[in-house]
Amino acid sequence: MKLGFLTAAFPTLSLEQIAHWAHNHGFEALEIAVWPSGEGERRRYAGVSHINVESFDPAAVRDLLRMYNLEISSLAYYPNNLDPDPATKKAANEHLMHVIEAAQRLEVGIVGTFVGRDQKRSVADNLEDFKRTWPPLVKFARDHNVKIAIENCPMIFSADEWPGGRNLAYSPALWRQMFEIIPDDNFGLNFDPSHLVWQMIDYTRAIRDFASRIFHVHAKDMEVDRDGLYQHGVMSLGVGWQVPRLPGLGEVRWDRFISALYAAGYDWVVSIEHEDRKFEGDLELVQRGFLLARNALRPLIV
Repeated sequence: MKLGFLTAAFPTLSLEQIAHWAHNHGFEALEIAVWPSGEGERRRYAGVSHINVESFDPAAVRDLLRMYNLEISSLAYYPNNLDPDPATKKAANEHLMHVIEAAQRLEVGIVGTFVGRDQKRSVADNLEDFKRTWPPLVKFARDHNVKIAIENCPMIFSADEWPGGRNLAYSPALWRQMFEIIPDDNFGLNFDPSHLVWQMIDYTRAIRDFASRIFHVHAKDMEVDRDGLYQHGVMSLGVGWQVPRLPGLGEVRWDRFISALYAAGYDWVVSIEHEDRKFEGDLELVQRGFLLARNALRPLIV
């Protein structure tokens, strides 16, 4: 396995600046954020573009990463691909296809994204939309020799995402239904244990059960705010008590998690995803956060 990180936490730096820093601090891979250039989104860390997928030189990007002895683990674009607004959904799906084309041109085998969800409709209704929307996207990716890795975040952190969240792919039962609908071997998971912690889902068992579908791994931790849980209860669906943290600062047992990945035969990148508010606010704090996570994970990844 290799240790890398998602570049979205560095919105003000160029890809070369990020690559230089990553190389100097012992990272081996970058998961590169590729939202539409110049597009601002309200969600934290979204809207970041370190490659303009509609206008770039693949050879120059590959040479840059090679100069710093880095690999691209995945191209990262996490919108709501089942957005209830038709125009927003169409734009997300179309940009996702541009990202897939860019991945092929860069010889990157994986694109990370969200399934999406209409938060006000039932799971069953959203699965019907999934059946219509996603098979053509997965076929498009297969035709370009690219795997789609769906992150398992429920996307319910605040009241505006209530009641269903904005990503359907949050549990093993739903993963099974999606893989029954789309059995293609280029459709799988970008596995993040933090989103399973507060749902009380065993992340090591999930690794065993879905080993062949884990294409990419996010390293993010989760702190359960016990006072918030007491005040709001589980019926709040995590709002008010799930606290994203950097690896080593939450409740994930990283030794058990990495051990389960080794046992499952996973041999690609563990990509640190930085969403820890305690290490935000300026560039030095963000960098310190990544180094803290690196130090927690490096002894386990060789």
